[in-house]
Amino acid sequence: MRSATSTARHRQSPLNVLVKSLAALLGVVLLSALGPAAAQARPAGAEATATGLHVSNGRLLEANGNDFVMRGVNHAHTWYPGETQSLADIKALGANTVRVVLSDGHRWTRNGPDEVAGIVDDCKTNRLICVLEVHDTTGYGEDAAAGTLDHAADYWISLKDVLAGEEDYVIVNIGNEPWGNTDPAGWTAPTTAAVQKLRGAGFAHTIMVDAPNWGQDWQGVMRAGAQAVYDADTTGNLVFSIHMYSVYSTPQAITDYLQAFVDAGLPLVIGEFGGPADQWGDPDEDTMMAAAETLDLGYLAWSWSGNTDPILDLAIDFDPSRLSSWGERIFHGADGIAQTSREATVFGGGGSPGDTEAPTAPGAPIASMVTATSAVLTWPAASDNVAVAGYDVVRVSGSVEVMAVSSATTSATVTGLTADTAYLFAVYARDAAGHRSVRSATVDVTTDKGGPTPGVSCSVGYRVVGEWPGGFQGEITIRNTGTTAIDGWNLAFAFANGQTLSNVWGGTATQSGSTVSVAPAGYTAVITANGSIVLGFTGTRSTTNTAPTAFTLSGNTCTTA
Repeated sequence: MRSATSTARHRQSPLNVLVKSLAALLGVVLLSALGPAAAQARPAGAEATATGLHVSNGRLLEANGNDFVMRGVNHAHTWYPGETQSLADIKALGANTVRVVLSDGHRWTRNGPDEVAGIVDDCKTNRLICVLEVHDTTGYGEDAAAGTLDHAADYWISLKDVLAGEEDYVIVNIGNEPWGNTDPAGWTAPTTAAVQKLRGAGFAHTIMVDAPNWGQDWQGVMRAGAQAVYDADTTGNLVFSIHMYSVYSTPQAITDYLQAFVDAGLPLVIGEFGGPADQWGDPDEDTMMAAAETLDLGYLAWSWSGNTDPILDLAIDFDPSRLSSWGERIFHGADGIAQTSREATVFGGGGSPGDTEAPTAPGAPIASMVTATSAVLTWPAASDNVAVAGYDVVRVSGSVEVMAVSSATTSATVTGLTADTAYLFAVYARDAAGHRSVRSATVDVTTDKGGPTPGVSCSVGYRVVGEWPGGFQGEITIRNTGTTAIDGWNLAFAFANGQTLSNVWGGTATQSGSTVSVAPAGYTAVITANGSIVLGFTGTRSTTNTAPTAFTLSGNTCTTA
């Protein structure tokens, strides 16, 4: 769960954090002894009554029997209803599913029938399976502002006319993280009742239910009770969703949980997960993604953009050409969306003959706006028998390729380069079915020499936004105090107390000992005269956290603000 008003997982005192961390560790141990009961046979003919997407033998299938594995992201529609391009951008990066945040009106502005119908149409236009969820239930029992699953069920029933006939394309996620850490066993009865209420109202859709403990189920309530909840749905068309954040920081915790559902023949997806470390811990996203791929389980990363804690933004400011390091990991990393996503066959993708060809190779890239630390690359478009989903720019060194940046368009800005250095870049095209083109021709790029840039005048402001034991979040404001624009820069400074940077947004950082060097992101490369840009970061610290006192920009000493 991440809300527009607070992206904190829970507001807790340091003592509560410690107590819950210990409880989480205990919960992981207990989970190994709390596996679901052995799978039971469904009532005769139950699965035959399902239409569209449906569950059979613990697997999510399409109407034609094709196995469907979700590979996608979450999108916070209810807080950003004006971001109407987001689904197209998510699709262009290879996703086959999007989980859309909605409100039933209990806590945020209600998303009405016409609006939801438009979202469903947008999903279908962009060939995405649409998981619709009510977010108002988040943390019920612990968060006094949260709504009930029963209220959420009534909301879905009010949308029945909109959702009827969309069973091939829509999954109903009744309520997000519908129970907090207070008496999580209380989750079972209202979850079962909400499922039965929707079935009684005539819903044939696949229904998804989230776990208690703010979705993380660290006390094993959903894991222990999943079979009973599943058996209460006479259609057998029910999927369980686990949210994996800091509780899941070790390979054993992740694989034990996922494997338990697979062994029990119960359908499970990772409905949300994070990767960047924060004050609650460091989720092991590599194991989450690898295990999901090995076990053929779906995953939906949190979240596309708009988090007040921007380390969880996959795309910065909803711009698909400005993926964060978290976004690059999800879309283009090992076991990521570009590598593993397959489009649903209902759209003519996946295993159907609709998209069996790889795109053609893009044209040779051309470099422009080369600075000491960055370069803009453009290239002629590739073609595909269905559609090109995006492009991957790689740095080539002999037989080795390193991912540099991805783009939904035919241009990209490569940042984090070293001054006075020769590079070789090339481009791949990819389609939504996961096919990748052969590599384009290469382009040689030699960055400008380093050293002070004549005419640069600057000031730098540094502040700590927040601290917690062992870590902190900071912000750096760079102001151009000169009379001409700065196009490309490198910021250098040193920490005094052994601090290290963990995540940076607005730039790309390298650190050697105490010395830090930051190159701009594409959208921060230009600082207009008398203008400024802001960098954000998280880092680790010891007891003392003294602010840096000296900064240089492209070799020029800046005043401190």
